[in-house]
Amino acid sequence: MSNLLFYPPLIESAIARIEALIRDRFDSTLSPRSLALLLLQNDPETRSQLQGEPYFPEIEAIIRETQANFTESLSFAIAESRHNLALAIAQEVTVAPQHPKAVKYEWLHHLTVHPLTGIPLLLLILYFGIYQFVGVFGGGTLVDSIEGFFEAQINPQVDILVAAIIPWPILQDLFAHDYGIITLGLRYAIAIVLPIVTTFFLMFSCLEDSGYLPRLSLLVDRIFKTMGLSGRSIIPLILGLGCGTMATLVTRTLESKRERVIATLLLALTVPCSAQLGVILALLSQEPVALFVWTIVMLAIFVGIGFLAGKAIPGESTCFYMEIPPLRIPRPQAILTKTYVRLKWYFGEVLPLFILASVLIWIGKITGLFGILIKGLEPIVTALGLPKAAAPTFLYGFFRRDYGAAGMFDLHDSGILSSQQLVVAAVTLTLFMPCIAQLQFMFKERGIKTTIAIASFVILFAFSLGYGLNQLLTIMELSL
Repeated sequence: MSNLLFYPPLIESAIARIEALIRDRFDSTLSPRSLALLLLQNDPETRSQLQGEPYFPEIEAIIRETQANFTESLSFAIAESRHNLALAIAQEVTVAPQHPKAVKYEWLHHLTVHPLTGIPLLLLILYFGIYQFVGVFGGGTLVDSIEGFFEAQINPQVDILVAAIIPWPILQDLFAHDYGIITLGLRYAIAIVLPIVTTFFLMFSCLEDSGYLPRLSLLVDRIFKTMGLSGRSIIPLILGLGCGTMATLVTRTLESKRERVIATLLLALTVPCSAQLGVILALLSQEPVALFVWTIVMLAIFVGIGFLAGKAIPGESTCFYMEIPPLRIPRPQAILTKTYVRLKWYFGEVLPLFILASVLIWIGKITGLFGILIKGLEPIVTALGLPKAAAPTFLYGFFRRDYGAAGMFDLHDSGILSSQQLVVAAVTLTLFMPCIAQLQFMFKERGIKTTIAIASFVILFAFSLGYGLNQLLTIMELSL
């Protein structure tokens, strides 16, 4: 068994040239070859030790000349050579047990990570997994049936029962009528949110158990590098499609502070939670042009803000290493277990907040504060080209993003929003300030200053872009 490590010829040539420059001229406990490799990998400590030497400019010229022949960084090429040797050694000395039922075909792995095949495959997964299963089936079919049952059977009975038990109208409003804990809070949580998050977590657990997500990280790594992120960041961002609160917590797994801040910003601004996404897809699926406009705008903002944040936030990009598990057919038991655990966690967090939101709305109504806040939002909402009735929706969105999306669902069902207003409201509400729970985790993970800066930027950007989008659609007279 041979365990000699040789790098690509151009790198070996560069190593030899640098060795010739530093041999017998620089005193170090490391060999000249090791020093040369560290310099080619841009090791800051080695560079600082040699920067004062008269031959250092020549070393830098060799490094630049070598790098010009590689599309990836020299660190990546060196690491890849070491990985290939380690893989060869492992293959020589190990015997892998055969699992005929496992999906371990190398060609399938290459299909998922190669841009020419991986991107179309990703689009198919997004279409059937997110749009059709979560949006159309979860946010459309299931929500319509359960929400219709609540409206026709549950809410009228609750109004009657509460009126019979509680003689005071003020207390009746706490549990029933338009903003009651049962008629609004529980209806939103059970009839609108539950079907959508269940279908999303089923889909996400299926992708997770199949081994696809690490391959998606490899696929997007090069694109994410332009935004100051690595492919590893796709995991919290995708998880944000389930719950932004959970995803914000998961950003702590990213390697650098810069990555964590950028990922938190994108989660707060551009990534809707599963309930919000499902409601928006269910609404916009009836308006293909509106759905197209919303999708293009959100993708453009995600890439644009990510790129600008990568340029503006100081720090170096991190190297991307991730273990790639074998592909396999998802196991039903594992999918159901993961979905159950996530739903249990999600509803342990979301249901109390929905109830709290109803209580706060009730307090706001009886004290007049709720009306004052809505009055303050009405000029902003009308500037976006939306009716005044949309103002409470943005107030709901502060308590929870999905709470606000559910409010927009009610407005659309009532016929209050036109197609253009629907897409402007959908874009603005998607970009709008993260909910209270996500803000709490942002304070915990990123600190007060960073969180206030992100929240302030998100609010200003959301309403500014909503205003600009409404003006653009009006000028273009786009038929939505």
